[in-house]
Amino acid sequence: MRWPSSAAELAGAATSTVSPEVTQQALGYPSLFLLVLIGALVPVVPTGALVSSAAVVAFHRTAPFSLALLFVTASLAAFLGDAALYWLGRRGLRSKNGSRWLEAIRSRAPEERLARAQGKLAEHGVAVLVLSRLVPAGRIPVMLACLLAEWPLRRFSRGNLPACLAWALTYQVIGILGGSLFPEPWEGVVAAIALTLAVSAVPTLVRRAR
Repeated sequence: MRWPSSAAELAGAATSTVSPEVTQQALGYPSLFLLVLIGALVPVVPTGALVSSAAVVAFHRTAPFSLALLFVTASLAAFLGDAALYWLGRRGLRSKNGSRWLEAIRSRAPEERLARAQGKLAEHGVAVLVLSRLVPAGRIPVMLACLLAEWPLRRFSRGNLPACLAWALTYQVIGILGGSLFPEPWEGVVAAIALTLAVSAVPTLVRRAR
């Protein structure tokens, strides 16, 4: 057995032992974490579609624990993003001039939805947070209702943790279903995105029908 005789050979040997899937995971999971975190702070990024698409790719990988790492990454990023946005909202409530973060939350919580969220929060408490993460466009009105009810960050986080876990699991299952239906990952990604968009459109269609 010949040992590498130079730094170049040693680097080449190390690179050859790292599979492309490991390299993709090293780049992909931090990227997904940042995108979900940003999507929680700025509610215009389709984070559900991102998680579903990543689940399709993870489903087709042979690397162990890909789906488990995806679940941990997505749920942790969503939880930290929600906590940061809630903390910024509380700062805005205590400030005389408010804040742009609080105004952004208010602008995405119409009075009708806010009133419903406040009623459900008063009636069911923390359990409403779990459902708010699973209902499209339901997260922000419930978060604003918690802010107006002056929930401390600790109480909000206790309810939001299972909400983020349920959210990550739901969209991961959607991605797994899309990945299992098609042999090619890109076909599963298209199917997962279409299913995610269809689920997101249901509340709007129901409101218009009413």
